[in-house]
Amino acid sequence: MRGTRFRFAGVMGNALCILACLAPLCLSSCRREKPAVAPQAPEVEVVQVAQRDVPIVHEWVGTADGLVNATIRAQVTGYLIRQDYQEGDMVGKGQVLFEIDPRPFQAALDQAEGILAQMEALHENARANLARVQPLAARNALSKKDLDDAVASERSARAQVLAARAAVEKARLDLGFTKITSLISGMAGLARAQVGDLVGPAVQGGELTTVSTIDPIKIYYPINEQAYINFMRRFSTEAVGLEAAKKLRIEMILGDGTHYPHIGRFYAIDRQVDVRTGTFRVAALFPNPRNLLRPGQFVRVRVLIGTQKGALLIPQRAVLELQGGYQAAVVGSDNKVEMRPVKPGERAGSLWVIDEGLKPGERVVAEGLQKVKQGIAVQPRPFAAISTEKGAGPTTGGR
Repeated sequence: MRGTRFRFAGVMGNALCILACLAPLCLSSCRREKPAVAPQAPEVEVVQVAQRDVPIVHEWVGTADGLVNATIRAQVTGYLIRQDYQEGDMVGKGQVLFEIDPRPFQAALDQAEGILAQMEALHENARANLARVQPLAARNALSKKDLDDAVASERSARAQVLAARAAVEKARLDLGFTKITSLISGMAGLARAQVGDLVGPAVQGGELTTVSTIDPIKIYYPINEQAYINFMRRFSTEAVGLEAAKKLRIEMILGDGTHYPHIGRFYAIDRQVDVRTGTFRVAALFPNPRNLLRPGQFVRVRVLIGTQKGALLIPQRAVLELQGGYQAAVVGSDNKVEMRPVKPGERAGSLWVIDEGLKPGERVVAEGLQKVKQGIAVQPRPFAAISTEKGAGPTTGGR
């Protein structure tokens, strides 16, 4: 009986050992039987490359300034006794703006006139003496020296009269300068000096106010060198190009985003490039009948340069800038991505004109660029914002 138990225990032990050895094999075989799950292709939004004619509009930030800005300063030194204009009002040419105490200048004029009268009397005496001497000298009744002395005395007296007359004129001008007038018609600014202040050309901060002609008003805006070259190379000479520039349609957008109702025209371009910014300074003139625009205001200027025929357009978000270059993710017919270098041109609202690298009708990734790379398969679906992209405005530049 005991032997039978020992044999049964031995058989059971061997069976357990065999099961223990077979367990890992069974588990590994079970794992191998589970099918491998392939990675799912990322979903992206794509849009077709559109082709259409787009107007080329360059946009820049401009600053308003007066057509003429006359800085009013005192030409004589004295104390202000009166301000004769309302600050911020329109003033006319020749209108008195300030008055300086005229009493010292009136006294100087009276003194100069007195000296002139004295010099005129001396000149009359010298002339009379010469008139007496000349007949006597002709009869040799007087020496040649006496005649020469009389001639010199008359000439000296005459010169003193001329100097005295100039002094009178100078004193009269100084007296007139005590009434400080505007040399142009325009809008007068705030006064920089108050009644009682000592003003004059040698006084520091001698500016009294500024009068600006603001109808029409001048708008300065910078254009980059490339925009200037692209425009001017279309014409045979600079003169022809400048004449064409005068026919450009220039629009303005005010600080609150509204369009200014009047159209401007090209006025002038600076002679040189600003070495700090690499831009030309351009001036345009806009009508300003209601004086809505004032010097110093910031506005946006839009210039319609022309129309680009058959331009290829994609959303700006579909263009990837990388190390100074630009790429677009093109989705082929097999839904695989090709990272293709492109050359962007002007901008048209939220769209970008592509000059090189794409063909009409090709699909590019507009949403999900961060998910794609060269050769990857994707699940494309239409770009959700395509309706808004189609309504984009004209091509804008000035980047």
